[in-house]
Amino acid sequence: MTQTLVDQMTFEQAMKELEAVVGQLERGDVALDQSIALYERGAALKKRCEEELKRAEEKVAAITLDASGQPTGTTPVEGM
Repeated sequence: MTQTLVDQMTFEQAMKELEAVVGQLERGDVALDQSIALYERGAALKKRCEEELKRAEEKVAAITLDASGQPTGTTPVEGM
């Protein structure tokens, strides 16, 4: 697992690595010191994902709400 800087990862990259970290921790076949390092990396990846989701939510709100916070009148796409 490449130790890419978390703040340079896309949401997808962070989620993929986070899933791998969780998998390793769930198997329980790593030493305590490695488990702690994995936990810390996982916490950083989780934070990155949360930041990216918040950024996406803000973009959606900017698109769908006018300056007063009211819906712009757009209708949701059917099936979504």
